[in-house]
Amino acid sequence: MSVLVATDDNFRTEVLGNDQPVLVDFWAEWCGPCRMMAPVIETISEKYVDKIKVCKLDADNNQQSAADYQITGLPCCIVFNKGEEVTRIVGFRSEDALVDELKKHIEL
Repeated sequence: MSVLVATDDNFRTEVLGNDQPVLVDFWAEWCGPCRMMAPVIETISEKYVDKIKVCKLDADNNQQSAADYQITGLPCCIVFNKGEEVTRIVGFRSEDALVDELKKHIEL
């Protein structure tokens, strides 16, 4: 599996301290659109493994990170580049729509 699990404890290392662009999928088990988004996130992580690091963060179990980034709707994907937020995508997106959004901010 190419998708890494981000937590409050490893967020700084896995996401903010990474030289590669990082896509963080903030999700929750109870969230229907999050479950629909899971295979899209997995596909992105496999297709673009050399271009972007992909992490999933359970917002219910990692409330500090969710609060730090003011996550108010799920799913919420945030793209970080060199530790800085470059874009935020809230709600379900198809693979094509998500890739189109990512291409605006990073080279895929």
